[in-house]
Amino acid sequence: MIRSFYGAKGDGAAVHAHTLKNAAGMTATVLDMGGTITAIHPPGQTANMVLGLKDLAAYEASGWWNCLIGRYANRLRGGFTLEGRHYPLAQNEHGVTLHGGRGESWGIRIWDVTAARDDAVTLRLLSPDGDQGFPGNLTVTVTYTLTAQNELRLDYEAVTDAPTPVNLTNHTYFNLAGQGPVTGQLLQLNADHFTPTDDRQIPSGAIAPVAATALDYRKATMIGARVDSTETQMALARGYDHNVVLNKTAPGALEWAARLTAPENGHGLELLTTEPGMQVYSTNNVNGSQVNAAGAVIRPREALALETQHFPDSPNKAAFPDTILRPGGTFRSTTVMRFS
Repeated sequence: MIRSFYGAKGDGAAVHAHTLKNAAGMTATVLDMGGTITAIHPPGQTANMVLGLKDLAAYEASGWWNCLIGRYANRLRGGFTLEGRHYPLAQNEHGVTLHGGRGESWGIRIWDVTAARDDAVTLRLLSPDGDQGFPGNLTVTVTYTLTAQNELRLDYEAVTDAPTPVNLTNHTYFNLAGQGPVTGQLLQLNADHFTPTDDRQIPSGAIAPVAATALDYRKATMIGARVDSTETQMALARGYDHNVVLNKTAPGALEWAARLTAPENGHGLELLTTEPGMQVYSTNNVNGSQVNAAGAVIRPREALALETQHFPDSPNKAAFPDTILRPGGTFRSTTVMRFS
């Protein structure tokens, strides 16, 4: 592993890049700020499989780009109630908390490096009691490993000293062509159902079939064929920003969730996860303020995020899979990015 100085945050804190390499020559670069993935290069490839930002200042300003997300990935409305106490959290004007709250984003915090070798690095963060409004001291470790099968594997663990909701993900933006729109790339999802939302993108609590909707990617289909559908769910999000319910042979099984292919260069990604859901997001809300590593303004549809996680607003939806971690228990999750 090569460790190098990446830059200094606005508060002067030093940020370091950790470039992992496997025996086949695949590399991945991870920052100790937020576990941010700035680059993934399969063996012999010059194209970056992720859409990176221009510099450290851009990652810090975003707070959510290619980084680890917690304590609760995705959306919560009106906080949550746990063991008779209500936790209001930091909310926007619509009562929604997204990704734990922008001002306290885990993606701009410096994580401790607790272990490192040529093909792996382990990061640790202590999220103190009251952090982002959540109860309990939560200790999170995430290990990034490049395998001999040209996979970037993320193994998550978390423990707490008080009951608290936990929903972790890595918000990586993929573009297998390296740049330009992803509308010509092929997507396949291992999902027969999704969780419909209201106009604030909060799930209703229903589990609905994807059949006959723009979210039906059970067969490989070009992203551009449906991303601009006028269906109500698509119009609410201005594209894809939806949680799909992954097909599982058993809860927690490590199984494929998505396959992405770029016909223009033949690059492929198979994403596997132990998580029950995945947020599919087509970079709808970029506003011209973000610039990629080549210095070009990032436009909508120039990347696809595949955020493996539990369902949005689960603490407020009794029928959704449980997200409460309790003392004595350990949260564990694995996501694998397999490149070909």
